[in-house]
Amino acid sequence: MSVTSPDFMLETRGAQRSLDAFVVAATFDRHGGTAAFGGSDGSVWLLDMADRAEWRNVMTHDGSVLALSPDCLPGGFLSGGDDGKLCRIGTQHTCLASFGSKWVEQVVSFADAKQRIFAVGVGKAVQIHAENGAVLKRLEHPSTVTGVVFDARGKRIAASHYGGASLWFVASKTDNPRKLEWKGSHTGIAIDPAGENVVTSMQENSLHGWRLADNQHMRMSGYPGKTQAMSFTRNGKWLATSGAESVVLWPFFGGGPMGKAPTELAGGDTAMCSFVACHPKHDAVAAGFSDGLVVLADIATSRIVPVAAPGRGAISAMAWSPDGAYLAFGSETGFAAVVDFTARA
Repeated sequence: MSVTSPDFMLETRGAQRSLDAFVVAATFDRHGGTAAFGGSDGSVWLLDMADRAEWRNVMTHDGSVLALSPDCLPGGFLSGGDDGKLCRIGTQHTCLASFGSKWVEQVVSFADAKQRIFAVGVGKAVQIHAENGAVLKRLEHPSTVTGVVFDARGKRIAASHYGGASLWFVASKTDNPRKLEWKGSHTGIAIDPAGENVVTSMQENSLHGWRLADNQHMRMSGYPGKTQAMSFTRNGKWLATSGAESVVLWPFFGGGPMGKAPTELAGGDTAMCSFVACHPKHDAVAAGFSDGLVVLADIATSRIVPVAAPGRGAISAMAWSPDGAYLAFGSETGFAAVVDFTARA
């Protein structure tokens, strides 16, 4: 393929729209048939991949969307807002729960052949819900929860908060967490696909990690800005992060990341990398920058493919469809797009 301009992929393979609101989150439903974008005006925009001509607007929250996730049920989404509501968006829009004045800042879900569950972070608590919305358990933390993530098998759930992170077994009857402690304000969390490492972003422009097998601490520093996004590659070999003038990739192999220098991709300009999303099937990472540039970087070869040119606002949200066929991204100025990466003859 010959790429003639930075907008070539967007113009020839993309669907785009101005949503007139800060794009807080982007995601796909569990089967990748629909993309969703959550806005600061409380709206959720939906785009069907089978017919990318019509964007559907669902006014969901009285305020801003704060979190957006694929539903644990097929074909829908879950959202949280600063109106204190947890909503389900599918064939119809329903409010599953209301937490009053408390913001619903994290929503995550898990589904396989054995279970369908989702979790929300509200204040100091994480609530785990069954697929019908019933509360299965409430997990209390020492301070406000800033990030929530299930492991790849849905057996454990981790939450970041001030002073570290807490790791819980979803099916445990005792609900005693494994405490991962490190002083400071932890602002987000990730677990590698094998479930061997937990990493948090920190207020101090650094990352902190724990190797679960031996409780080894891992500190990753040197960022000029705050890391807003972290994403492990499909096999957990690399952790891609934002927060610098390039995509920073930490090696989680050969004893790393401790004692290992990170790899940097797609750098060289003055714009900061504001968002990253690793491809679910290949060792590649999509990255968005503060000037609106979006690229796809192949980790093995360092080849960079432009996806969207600068000029549409800082990239604030990004997600791959589960099969890696589509990339969705949005910006602080309200620009939203989906680009088709399927092979063509």
